[in-house]
Amino acid sequence: MSLWECVAVFAAGIGAGTINTIVGSGTLLTFPVLLAFGLPPVTANVSNTLGLVPGSLSGAFGYRRELSGQRTRILRFGAAGLIGGLGGAILLLALPSTAFDTVIPILIAVALVLVVLQPKLAAALRARRARNNTTAPRDGGPLLLLGLMLASVYGGYFGAAQGVIYLSLMGLLLTDDLQRLNALKNVLAALVNGIAAVFFLFVARFDWTAVLLIAVGSALGGQIGATVGRRLPPIALRAVIVLVGLAAIAQLLLK
Repeated sequence: MSLWECVAVFAAGIGAGTINTIVGSGTLLTFPVLLAFGLPPVTANVSNTLGLVPGSLSGAFGYRRELSGQRTRILRFGAAGLIGGLGGAILLLALPSTAFDTVIPILIAVALVLVVLQPKLAAALRARRARNNTTAPRDGGPLLLLGLMLASVYGGYFGAAQGVIYLSLMGLLLTDDLQRLNALKNVLAALVNGIAAVFFLFVARFDWTAVLLIAVGSALGGQIGATVGRRLPPIALRAVIVLVGLAAIAQLLLK
């Protein structure tokens, strides 16, 4: 890479780390930049996944205060995330690069609808449980666990708007503050990216220069994202999620 290409990749890494910590979809910044500089799609995807691991860890550390009291969730959801992330990484190398092209925009669109409607849907679920004198399943029950595992398969495969899908599922099935759910989302993203990265280190081709530039940039962006993200009120955070998700859909459909 030339000097200016290195600067562009580093800047994209900062942006990706920031956006991933606040919402998700940072891949939509770094992946197109790597493609523009001549990396093959699979190599670019693998390099991007490896580079974003430090950013995910940085974002999770930045949100450590909101993780207090969520140890059981981290262990439970993290196990599902590791299994799903490894499955997605295997699929990336086994399936053609266009395999998910049709499904991904629809998946993100459904997640955005859930994010927008989440307060009303959650209130309706609580009212229904009150009428039926039932309680919510502990930590979202098997439905949430299965949903997070499937979302992690997608995360290990590509990961654009992975955080949007996590937040939509947890926001609907868990009764908790959106910032605390966002902190949990960052841990899940770190685990999924991490397990996929370990797998790719041994079986896939990647560009070390791109990996290092994105790694340093995303780690810095993770701290920026944690500082900005925790200051956003729920309605503003929800608006950011929707805007980023719509941008993701537009980019995927127009590529």
